[in-house]
Amino acid sequence: MPAFDNHFHLDPTGRGVEAVKEFARAGGTAMMLVHKPYGLSRTIADHDAAFAVTLRLAELARAAVPEVRVFVALAPHPAEFTELLKVGVPLDEAAAVQRLALEHAQRLVREGRAVAMSEVGRPHWRPVPDDVMAKANELMDHSFQLAHDAGCAVQIHAETATPESFADLAQHAKHAGLDLERVVKHYSTPIVDTAMNHGLWPSVLIGKGAAEQAIAGGTRFMMETDYMDDPKYPGAVLGPKTVPRRTKEMIASGLMTEEQAWRVHHENPTRVYGIRLD
Repeated sequence: MPAFDNHFHLDPTGRGVEAVKEFARAGGTAMMLVHKPYGLSRTIADHDAAFAVTLRLAELARAAVPEVRVFVALAPHPAEFTELLKVGVPLDEAAAVQRLALEHAQRLVREGRAVAMSEVGRPHWRPVPDDVMAKANELMDHSFQLAHDAGCAVQIHAETATPESFADLAQHAKHAGLDLERVVKHYSTPIVDTAMNHGLWPSVLIGKGAAEQAIAGGTRFMMETDYMDDPKYPGAVLGPKTVPRRTKEMIASGLMTEEQAWRVHHENPTRVYGIRLD
């Protein structure tokens, strides 16, 4: 039975391949390894070096745990844009760096080094001035256009998933011409009904009760832990074995059938990312 974690991080200072081994021992079969900042990237060269770290972590994981299919999603995190502003970089200059980094991530997708762009999006962690939010939305729109041009999916980091936020994100994606079938809301609430999520894909953070709520609404979702591999916060956000363990528990308890699990963990990621999980 497949078990796909749709949003999993590794860190060169963290457990690295040991976390992937734990995922595999629990029954995990595939994951989307998502880029994260390893420090403040001030230039495109900094972003290039950071992307190389993520790609190297993927290579190490594949070599050490060949039974797990490791796919990569790359993009500068939305917080990197606002972090530049915090250290005094002017708004337009910070946006220009973020824009170049998004374009570089797209090139790596086109080269086959990654299969999706993630995380893209906009601030939600604190109130920001209107001009900053407007620029962040422009950058998000640019990422959607880049994904459209590359024919790849995006994972969005944004505010809490509600019908209203799903509607707004869908409008941005449609304006850029991006197929909503390629748009994934990372760290999503279990809003599976397409009338409520407006055609975006919820990547449900499967904390207590979330997977059960999601499957009660259908099978059009994916599961994630947002595992951070941060030595300061072990197990954050959820631990490496959570997705396969929770899936097995749900099947054993009759809350999910094997056919439903196959759709969530095999058919859905194949459909969204165009990847091979066989």
